[in-house]
Amino acid sequence: MTALIQIIAMIAQAIVFLVIIQFVIGLLFAFNVVSGRNEFLTQVYNSINSLLDPILSPIRKVLPQTGAIDFSPLVLILGLNAIVFILQDIAY
Repeated sequence: MTALIQIIAMIAQAIVFLVIIQFVIGLLFAFNVVSGRNEFLTQVYNSINSLLDPILSPIRKVLPQTGAIDFSPLVLILGLNAIVFILQDIAY
């Protein structure tokens, strides 16, 4: 049982890591630190978006519109951490 929870925790950590990378690359593009014509970062950003969009889109549908700020990654990170904490508490 604990091995399964550890696997779930590792997957959750990987998703959180991808959300952070997506955020940082988005900031680099937004503040013109990196040009949007940089093919490598554009492909990495698009790949991460395609991985995270199925997870984030249901959260975006539930959250109210806040304008330019997207809180769905924050909700995803908090939700994943809560799930991992609950599962670890149940296991121990």
